[in-house]
Amino acid sequence: MKHAKIRLAYRIVIDSNSAVVWDRYVFEDTHREYKMQQQLFNSKENPKQTFRELLAENEKAEQLHYLTGIAANNYIQQLKGKLHRVADVLGNQFFPFVNYRLDIVNSDSNDFSKHKIGITFYSPLLTLLDIVNNCYLISENTENSPGFETMMFPIQPGLAICYHERNGN
Repeated sequence: MKHAKIRLAYRIVIDSNSAVVWDRYVFEDTHREYKMQQQLFNSKENPKQTFRELLAENEKAEQLHYLTGIAANNYIQQLKGKLHRVADVLGNQFFPFVNYRLDIVNSDSNDFSKHKIGITFYSPLLTLLDIVNNCYLISENTENSPGFETMMFPIQPGLAICYHERNGN
């Protein structure tokens, strides 16, 4: 296999059933922000209760993904570029990321329990050396080198290659 430059993406979904404390804070703050921001796009005469209904009526409501995501910025910064819920094959709990994107799966301005968001974390550019035993064999070194420090992440739900650039011929 020829080496390739890749970017990995890992997506988590947060809803009212999320048990991780960090997720609960993100859930509560993004729902509060959604309730405030959705008023900008909702009509006073015929208000829509859910995000999907609002989006169907007003395509500008697409901006709510970004506007709601602002509420998660401080929590994302607390992670300091390491998502501690993706284990490599050695059991190290970290996934390096350089940026993220929050999207609203759905929300309801009147029903807190229906709020659901996804956050996709994007790794820095990595070198994919091979796929071994259902694992991505990667290196954070993206330069041509005779040797590489490596990590192996199991192929798993929520983890995907989102960018691929073949090196060489």
